[in-house]
Amino acid sequence: MNEPPHRRQPTPGNPRVQRTRNRVLAVARELLPQVGPAGLTYALLAERAEVTRQTLYRHWPTRAALLFDLVLEGPDLGNYPDPGSDVGAVATAWLKSLRAGVSVPSVRTAALAVTAQADHDPDSARALVRIGEDRYAGFNRLLEPSGIQISEDEFTLLYGPVLARLFLDRGQVTDAFIDAVVTQWLTMLRSVGAPQDSEQ
Repeated sequence: MNEPPHRRQPTPGNPRVQRTRNRVLAVARELLPQVGPAGLTYALLAERAEVTRQTLYRHWPTRAALLFDLVLEGPDLGNYPDPGSDVGAVATAWLKSLRAGVSVPSVRTAALAVTAQADHDPDSARALVRIGEDRYAGFNRLLEPSGIQISEDEFTLLYGPVLARLFLDRGQVTDAFIDAVVTQWLTMLRSVGAPQDSEQ
C-alpha cells in the first residue's frame, strides 16, 4: 500500500467523534514530552484518554499516523501568516511560525520521532513525506498574491537553516537569524530569476 497513513476523518455532523479525537490528541500532547515516543503506547494513551484501544486504532491505524496528526494538528499559536505579495515578509512570518510550532514540546518530539523512524518504518517515511508536502503546499498558497510559486528545492533552502540551527546545532533561532536566512534566500531566488514582488 503506497498511500500515506491518512487521518481518519470524523463522521460529518457527529460532534461526539470530534470531541473524542480532540481529547485523545490533547492527552497525547501532554504525555509525549513526558514519556517519549516509545513510551506513548496505545495502552497508556487509551487509559489516560478514557477510550478503548479499538477507538485509537480506528482513528490512527499506526503510531506514525498519530504522530503525523500531532505535528499537523498542533496547538493553534495564533501566528500562522496570511498570504501576501511581499515574498520576504511572507517568508519571515512563515519561519517565525515554524519556530513557534517546533517550540511546542509535543510537536517537536513527534516531528523528531517521525524523522528518526523513517529509515526503518514505511509508515513513518510516508508520514514524513506528507508533512513536507503539506508544509510546501501551504507555503506556496501564502505566496499566491505575489504571483510566484517556489520549487521544492527553494523551499528546502528556506527552512533548512532554521531546522539545522534548532535540531543539529541545538541553538536559538533569533529574529536576527531569521532575517539573515530570508535575506540570503531572496538573493538566491533573484539569482535564478524569480520575481520578488507582484510587479512583473
